[in-house]
Amino acid sequence: MTATTVSSRGETLAFPPGFVWGAATAAYQIEGGVREGGRGPSVWDTFSHTPGRTADGHTGDVACDHYRRHADDVRLMAELGLRAYRFSVAWPRIQPDGSGPVNAAGLDFYERLVDELLAADITPYATLYHWDLPQALEDRGGWTDRDTAYRFADYARAVHDRLGDRVGTWMTVNEPWVAAVLGYGIGVHAPGRASAAEAFRASHHLLLAHGLSARVLREGGAREIALTLNLAPVLTPGRLNDPELTLSEQDAEAVDRVDCLINRQFLDPTLRGEYPAPVLAIMDRHGGLGHIRDGDLKTINQPVDLLGINYYTPCVVRSEPGEPANAAYPGTEDILFSGAHAPTTAMGWAIVPTGLTQVLTRLSRDYPEVGLLVTENGAAFDDVVTGDRVHDTDRTAFFEGHLRAAHAAIEAGADLRGFLVWSLLDNFEWAEGYHKRFGIVHVDFETQRRLPKDSALWYREVIRHNGLHRERARRPTLEAVAARAGVSRSTVSRVINGEGTVSDEFRAIVMNAVNELGYVPNSAARSLVTRRTDSIALVVSDPPTVAGADDPAFSAVLRSVTRELEEAGKRVTLMLADSADGRLRVERYAASGYVDGVVLVSSHGADPLPPALARTGVPVVLLGRPGAAAHVPYADVDDAGGAAAAVAHLLARGRRRIAAISGPPDSTASQARLGGYREGLRDTGHRSIIAIGDLTLASGADAMHQLLRDDPALDAVFVAGDPMAIGALRVLIRSGRRVPEDVAIVGFGDIPAASHTVPALTTVCTPGVEQARTAARLLLRHLDGGPASSVILPTELVIREST
Repeated sequence: MTATTVSSRGETLAFPPGFVWGAATAAYQIEGGVREGGRGPSVWDTFSHTPGRTADGHTGDVACDHYRRHADDVRLMAELGLRAYRFSVAWPRIQPDGSGPVNAAGLDFYERLVDELLAADITPYATLYHWDLPQALEDRGGWTDRDTAYRFADYARAVHDRLGDRVGTWMTVNEPWVAAVLGYGIGVHAPGRASAAEAFRASHHLLLAHGLSARVLREGGAREIALTLNLAPVLTPGRLNDPELTLSEQDAEAVDRVDCLINRQFLDPTLRGEYPAPVLAIMDRHGGLGHIRDGDLKTINQPVDLLGINYYTPCVVRSEPGEPANAAYPGTEDILFSGAHAPTTAMGWAIVPTGLTQVLTRLSRDYPEVGLLVTENGAAFDDVVTGDRVHDTDRTAFFEGHLRAAHAAIEAGADLRGFLVWSLLDNFEWAEGYHKRFGIVHVDFETQRRLPKDSALWYREVIRHNGLHRERARRPTLEAVAARAGVSRSTVSRVINGEGTVSDEFRAIVMNAVNELGYVPNSAARSLVTRRTDSIALVVSDPPTVAGADDPAFSAVLRSVTRELEEAGKRVTLMLADSADGRLRVERYAASGYVDGVVLVSSHGADPLPPALARTGVPVVLLGRPGAAAHVPYADVDDAGGAAAAVAHLLARGRRRIAAISGPPDSTASQARLGGYREGLRDTGHRSIIAIGDLTLASGADAMHQLLRDDPALDAVFVAGDPMAIGALRVLIRSGRRVPEDVAIVGFGDIPAASHTVPALTTVCTPGVEQARTAARLLLRHLDGGPASSVILPTELVIREST
């Protein structure tokens, strides 16, 4: 069946006749029964039982108990109207040691499952590998060992020999990028290795396993053969909202390089018999090409009938000279992975349905010989069970948006033949354990009770009508809840935000209306913002000398915040609040609804503006740490840790009388740096020797004069700011002190001038630009209703001649 046309019958946005509707799962995530029926251990058994590898030590030992409850689960699928079910076969159930004799009991289980599916008129789609490699094979090298690919082909033959008369569609390997990179490259998935070279070898051998098994399946008479890939459009922040935007040469190269790594590294070998040149170059730099042998690409390039697409979120990047490579994408130096500024799922993944349209149309354009099947699409949200219902409105909206995107792709000519939601059941979500729920069916992991969510009931209607309503269903709004409860909109907002100013009586009335309507709070309810202006206020609250406004690094920070926000489509207004009148003006401006949010640059712990802005209900993120009274999210650097590292370095150099020049006492950064200095000396028996500056060069010179008068025998100085350190350095030299022979000196900040002093200044490098970007991203996430937890970035000691 080729899906080339769609129709719109009356009120329905219809999909092509014969379109496949279903759901998907994976063996280790749902089966449990890890020691039953002769099953051997997998890498995920080992990984999940290793302390610290999974959230709260969760394992798949029981999972959804599908091994014993599969018959009930099939009945549930039938009740939901599913026409297809994609499951994976657990290799350790078939060959407990990964090779050798076949375990008949394991095949018996899948035979029973397939027979039950067919009896329920549900088409089985079998995936042969969904990451549960037999541990015995991992002990012999796993996917970095070429022999594993040949053992996989033997395993594929054994499963097809038993089930091939009833299963028509066979999927070889699921998401080789995830298995190779997360498992062997950065170690967050089983088997937990962390080597770029091993990741590239594992990736190639996974593709070789696909080719070898596809050949075996074809020889055995398989009707349809497929490979399943996690694919994503690679976009710049600008192109996220404007696909026709012309890219700079640098951004275009960044997009192409990342696209080669996450998409074409797998598409081109399997569908064209070649690796993209950029991938080979990066692979060669990270371990060489010796694992690619003559004939491999011909073997990998087996004809396939379907390409399975697992789509969740786009990949958003831009050129950023000096940016280190992303560990998950070796070879991506000078590329910033900025993420999409959009509403997110509980996984923190941006929700961008149009990305699915782009993936599908691109595949049909570039690889027209293969049919397409969405094999995974879904989202984790923080579901709440209310009686016998789970009102997962966000998930329903997610699916509706992506199905409309799929329909748009079909209208544009994409050969899309079906859509399988991820996932049928809440399950063991790999390293996240049981904390993230992707299912359309809620699972109580204590009782194993299954409860179809509202999204499952909605999906049943989509399947029944083979399409969507032409007009989107309206989601319950804040206004609807207020009307149902008979209270004001602001009262509903206060209840949603957990404020204690609403009586228990009215709180109960509001929550009853929320539950009856299935309302899911959006960013407006969470932030008390009722409309969007797409404007952000960038507020500088400090006096210029304190904020460092004459410092080029400070200007770079402001530019970085502005750039990050503007690339997300926001207008930025710079405002000064360094006086009482200025603070009042900013507060009134925000409270009047002229901006959606505020990024506040403030270093004073006693600054009244952060709590004042927080009271307006406008989302605020602070660039710098707030005082104790201001409970707002912030992006800061580890000032105390940096200072402690500087003192430890001086002590290691044999210095014993270490003084400090601190910044203004009311600056939270100065307080933290002074605290780190004192902590560094705490267990040494040396006393603190402190002078105060105001972050300027002149104040550093004055403080140094004072220290030399108070303690002529001092042999080192830690200075809580580079401009002050430069002033202190000049005084030391003019006074006849040799640096570092007589007095060593360490600064803080690593401003450009630090490396050009004589001698060059040892200093603590603070990621000011990244701190600025982080603050902007926190605000954007907060605006989209996501959590806005504070972030503290690490510092780094840069050792130069002054010590």
